[in-house]
Amino acid sequence: MISIGTYHVLTIDRERLPGIYLTNEDGDEVLLPNKYVPETFEVGGSIKVFTYLDHMERIVATTLEPFATVNSFAFLKCAAVSEIGAFLDWGLEKHLFVPFKEQANQMKVGRSYLVYVYLDEKTERLVGSSKTNRFLSNKLVLLSSYEEVDLIASHPSDKGWNMIINQKYLGLVYDDEIFQKINVGDRMKGFVKKVRSDNKIDLTLQRHGYRSIEPNADLIIRMLKAEGGFLALNDKSSPEKIKDILQLSKKNFKKAIGTLYKQRLIKIEPDGISLVE
Repeated sequence: MISIGTYHVLTIDRERLPGIYLTNEDGDEVLLPNKYVPETFEVGGSIKVFTYLDHMERIVATTLEPFATVNSFAFLKCAAVSEIGAFLDWGLEKHLFVPFKEQANQMKVGRSYLVYVYLDEKTERLVGSSKTNRFLSNKLVLLSSYEEVDLIASHPSDKGWNMIINQKYLGLVYDDEIFQKINVGDRMKGFVKKVRSDNKIDLTLQRHGYRSIEPNADLIIRMLKAEGGFLALNDKSSPEKIKDILQLSKKNFKKAIGTLYKQRLIKIEPDGISLVE
């Protein structure tokens, strides 16, 4: 069976008027319409395609790359709203349908929303949902402290930012760990700070302890070179000023300049730091 909402590498079986027919190892076939057929192809060769339902509810293949696949999250713009729900642009000709019951807040044309793409078992259609938390579970967390993870910014809270972790879990980056502007849907790397006894996950965007020194020191060197060899920052500078200029905490800044000073790469002066010539 050729499932929808995902990529397949299929064999080019034959060419016909509407396009080329592709088959898998079990003999299941799908049409790749002419508008997606590459200029050069060879019967018997293979091709990577994405499969979904077209406007006639038929399974078809495309060489276009959607912004999301089934069972994944994406930040998509609302292209239209009808009496049955919203339709989001996900990079294909047929928009992704989001029923009203799957909208955390009523969607409006032109605005973008974080949604989860899944297969509706009742209709056998791909749909989206902005009620993203119900597709995440911290019941069994297979993560460890200091582990690097992929994050998607879900929504802010009074404590920080809720993050989707590895498309599976929900975690939190506290405000005092954030040194950059974050928007819903932003993707970034992060690190597990702690998995609590109740399976809540604390995150950080900085490497832990001495692991953070090397990249932070490199950042400072690059900033120094860009600013002509001098930065008006030192260990007496306010945390706010350091965060504004370098997007670092004062603690990590002090560790980094300490490392650079010991390596005799910088001088620490009363009004800032400078590169050693």
